[in-house]
Amino acid sequence: MGEGPLTDRKRRPSWKLKPPHDALTQGIVVSGFSKLPSAQALFLFDAGEADGSAAGWLRTLAQVAPISDASGREARAAAIAFTCTGLQKLGLGDEMLATFSAPFREGMYQDDRLRRLGDRIDGKWQGTVIEGGPRWSGNIPLRKLKPSDPDGFRGRPKDPEELRVTTPIIVHALLLLYDKDVTSVQTWADEVTGSLAPHGIRIAHRLLLDLQLDENDIGREHFGFADGLSQPIPFGEDKGDGTRDDCVILSDGTPATRDRWHGVPLGEILLGHINGHHENAPGPLVPKDFDGKGEAAGLTPESAPEGFLNFGLDGSYLVVRELQQNVAAFWTSMAEGAARIQAHDPSATYATAEWLSERVIGRNIDGHLLCPSGYLAKDEHGAPQNAFGFIQTDPHGHGCPPGSHVRRANPRDGLAMDEASAQTLLDAANNHRILRRGRKYGPKVGTGDPLDQEERGLLFMCLNTDIARQFEFVQQTWLLNSNFATLFDETDPLVGPKGHFTIREKPLRRIIEVETFVRMAGGEYFFLPSIPALEYLACL
Repeated sequence: MGEGPLTDRKRRPSWKLKPPHDALTQGIVVSGFSKLPSAQALFLFDAGEADGSAAGWLRTLAQVAPISDASGREARAAAIAFTCTGLQKLGLGDEMLATFSAPFREGMYQDDRLRRLGDRIDGKWQGTVIEGGPRWSGNIPLRKLKPSDPDGFRGRPKDPEELRVTTPIIVHALLLLYDKDVTSVQTWADEVTGSLAPHGIRIAHRLLLDLQLDENDIGREHFGFADGLSQPIPFGEDKGDGTRDDCVILSDGTPATRDRWHGVPLGEILLGHINGHHENAPGPLVPKDFDGKGEAAGLTPESAPEGFLNFGLDGSYLVVRELQQNVAAFWTSMAEGAARIQAHDPSATYATAEWLSERVIGRNIDGHLLCPSGYLAKDEHGAPQNAFGFIQTDPHGHGCPPGSHVRRANPRDGLAMDEASAQTLLDAANNHRILRRGRKYGPKVGTGDPLDQEERGLLFMCLNTDIARQFEFVQQTWLLNSNFATLFDETDPLVGPKGHFTIREKPLRRIIEVETFVRMAGGEYFFLPSIPALEYLACL
């Protein structure tokens, strides 16, 4: 009571990159561009209709929408990433593409990846995907089977084309434009669209993005809950040769030491730096050219084999998923669940739709973590507390349910058997962290009709250097694991399929049924190049 907004208090220092890496890295890695609330996601398709170099459009783009680096704040900002088919279009050969990670080369729609992501199982799209299947992807061709490959797998035909999953919209690149308001970003997007058209670059798909912060400097997703509260915090790690990968510093000028709760080595976010396995996060390579165009673009041989340049250094992999949110279904399901609880237990008058929705999320509407006594107190900056472990605050999940979205998305030390193993489990959990950069799209829910059916959702975007160990692990092993944290036959109640959800209360438990609220409408794995790597692509 009586406390002012967060903007009136001293903010927690953020992290940034030291020179020269700040000028070599795309700005989206370090910043979510919160001072630029309006944005557009332009999904580009290279129709291949123009004469001349396939990369000529990148040189034009550099004139109308130069890609922002991480060296400082700009009046407007831009970022770009490419699918595997997009890099092929630009002229990267098979030998170069072979140095990228397997998940990127195979794409999100490779059969086994679709299964572990819960999108498509035994040839059928699941209920967490929009009707008819996703709209867009990179349409990456399946790898050619070798003669040694077995005939069929799990009863499937051997012909790759019969296994291939395609989408009606093909995406070669994702261009993100950020500006101060809707009009400004639309004007900029129109200029970019007109400039790229002569090169045969079409806008295959477009989403208008929004990040409006409230008076407490907090963004909210369409269900109304505070979002983006928990992020990994990178730090420099020892290289093992007596030197240190010391590229990170805090905004107040102090060294970026390892944060107990959220600290991850920089190599979990940026390729070419020390990762959680104490090795340089492996990235793609390009051979040294006789004309030296790789070196001229700024690529270096650092950590690359003899005769190659490190094409991945200061780049990352960007996971993108367009997730439709059915706000009407969410709040209807919460109201129906609360009514069922009260019908079975008339004394449970506290079980309202809001009470139930908080347990599905794991935090209240303003982002404060649920605990047995109510909610965790604010931190020293007046923000929702984020420096905590579950073992000490709520080991049995009597406040924040074990299967809630926040406990599944980041279990912290909550999977430990006791306090003795808490730090080990916390360190293990942090080896799977992802850096989120998503924004919501679509209109706000109207105040007069909170259950309207307008299409809206979240363009989920996250950065990681190991897609399988980070993003895919979180999706498969935590969010969609039906036996997560001693539970049985339950998945994430927010982003998972229709099913049961357990709420533990002393001395009993309540089990309710939740519907499907979030559906994937498109997605793909992208490569986010460094500024030198982008310069190299523009020279192909």
